[in-house]
Amino acid sequence: MEVSKTKSSFYRRLYVAWLIDSQAASNVPALTEVTGMPRRTAQDTIAALADLDIVCEFEQQDGGRNHAGRYQIHSWGPIDKAWVGQHLTQIKQVLGYP
Repeated sequence: MEVSKTKSSFYRRLYVAWLIDSQAASNVPALTEVTGMPRRTAQDTIAALADLDIVCEFEQQDGGRNHAGRYQIHSWGPIDKAWVGQHLTQIKQVLGYP
């Protein structure tokens, strides 16, 4: 089944937001480990969450050096977080993620 770039990009953003919000992967190294996506793709996907009005901010770890910390979702905007959770299997299948 052929998946459009628009759909795969949208699903990737939803999945990354869900991983961050659930604290399953709240920084770039964890995202690359969980998904297998390249580091740059993970960084670009986090930056693109704002296009969906998902508010995601980096929180520096107290006393941490060089961007030690984690991302946190402050608002899902118009996205239904419950829908994302209910469709994770489908989202991961479309994206080819484990």
